[in-house]
Amino acid sequence: MFKVNKIKDLGLSDIKEVYHNLSYDELFEKEQTDPYGSVTSNGTFSVDTGIFTGRSPKDKYFVMSEPSSKNISWGPVNKAVTKEIFDELFSKVKKQLSGKNIYVQDAYCGAAQHNRKSIRVVTEIAWQAHFVKNMFIRPSEDDLKNFEPDFTMYNAGKLSNKDYEKHGLHSDVFIVFNIEENIAIIGGTWYGGEMKKGIFSMMNYWLPLEGKLSMHCSANVGVENEDTALFFGLSGTGKTTLSTDKKRRLIGDDEHGWDDKGIFNFEGGCYAKCIGLDAQSEPEIFGAIKRDALLENVVLDEDGRVDYNDGSKTENTRVSYPIEHIKNHKRSLKAPHPKKIIFLTADAFGVLPPVSRLTKEQAMYYFMSGYTAKVAGTERGITEPVATFSSCFGEAFLPLHPTVYAKLLGEKIDKHNVDVYLVNTGWTGGVYGIGNRMSIKETRACIDAILDGSIENEKFEKTPIFELSIPIKLKGVKTDILNPRNTWKNKSLFDASQKELANMFIKNFKKYITEESDFSGAGPKI
Repeated sequence: MFKVNKIKDLGLSDIKEVYHNLSYDELFEKEQTDPYGSVTSNGTFSVDTGIFTGRSPKDKYFVMSEPSSKNISWGPVNKAVTKEIFDELFSKVKKQLSGKNIYVQDAYCGAAQHNRKSIRVVTEIAWQAHFVKNMFIRPSEDDLKNFEPDFTMYNAGKLSNKDYEKHGLHSDVFIVFNIEENIAIIGGTWYGGEMKKGIFSMMNYWLPLEGKLSMHCSANVGVENEDTALFFGLSGTGKTTLSTDKKRRLIGDDEHGWDDKGIFNFEGGCYAKCIGLDAQSEPEIFGAIKRDALLENVVLDEDGRVDYNDGSKTENTRVSYPIEHIKNHKRSLKAPHPKKIIFLTADAFGVLPPVSRLTKEQAMYYFMSGYTAKVAGTERGITEPVATFSSCFGEAFLPLHPTVYAKLLGEKIDKHNVDVYLVNTGWTGGVYGIGNRMSIKETRACIDAILDGSIENEKFEKTPIFELSIPIKLKGVKTDILNPRNTWKNKSLFDASQKELANMFIKNFKKYITEESDFSGAGPKI
């Protein structure tokens, strides 16, 4: 039970009951008394996250205070609010959470003990506590006896800020971080991913200042050779799907750190997209959806069966589950330094090859560019893929300047002699709406060839304009798709699309050119 003095520490009053660190069974019982979800036919709890079925990146703010203000890269990604506005919003949050039952969930972020942070999340909704329990590392009973949070997040999703115009904010939704006070507050959105990515944003602040790289990537490792691989990419590019491999042990599906000892997962669970999910193409993820998992925004029939092909609520249907639901995960959630890095991109232009081998300079160029397509549903207002550049494949979560992360990655690639590849999980044979999405089967064949080294036995050729090295043939992949131009019926239209995308790359990269660093020569040339 939560101690009385600890409730006062939270700043809440007249609390009816504090449900502190409930077990999965206790959370399941509480969820069924709330009107926000139901139990599916196989015993998984399923919830609706309200009108927000994706993150609200335009509603994220940091308090402008010292010394963090000197470190943060201020701009459209990291917007500032005053301490006075934060205090006013925090008062509203505490009022919202007072006078009722609340859930307090304690967890760790970071599998490496010397890097981990102790996290406390306060909410009034049972399924949100369940989400936190799934996604972060679950402390032992002994750990919880003396648990003290390094950072506390208050989730008052039911609260809307009606004074947002007076405060100069984007909308009535707010996700605000006060680094000096180690507090984050959420209002106006129920979407679970805000809690997950909020803590990720903070890890992206803390670790690089200590010379450790924080990464938006998944990771797995060979069973025998301990050959670690990293998969960078934005939501919808295949990080979870492709790193979940029956032949390899999963370290984690989304967020990792890289220090002098190797790779470590930030989380204790996975957060997979469900749209189009089937047991044949993604058996490990499909099998992980059972009791203790938590489905979001899926469509159920009258008997509680899930229709994974139904995107009528959102294309961003999701499931969170403890990583233990993946049988061949690595229990320590840690691995040696990687030997392979794979950048995943969903190219909506249908121009990039399914697999390319990158030079060190190209690796830096494509990492800083972070090209992909925003996939429907992952953010508010996105209903179909839109070409975008997100530096380091996760600019929305980077409080520091992108070059800080790029420099750390470059140093580690050099030090550990890592091979880097670019894999297109997007479209082939035409742009989005005309061409087809790359099949998971053929993408996995590309990944397998990278990981077992067989791709290096093939002959390579260079593409025009982008100058990417691509294999002429590859086991398990149709030869005609390895060079994307071959898949287009209208070759002149392909050439025009290729030049259009190349110009987008060149224009975007100009902001990263400095006297000390210029990787623009590794990009496309027109």
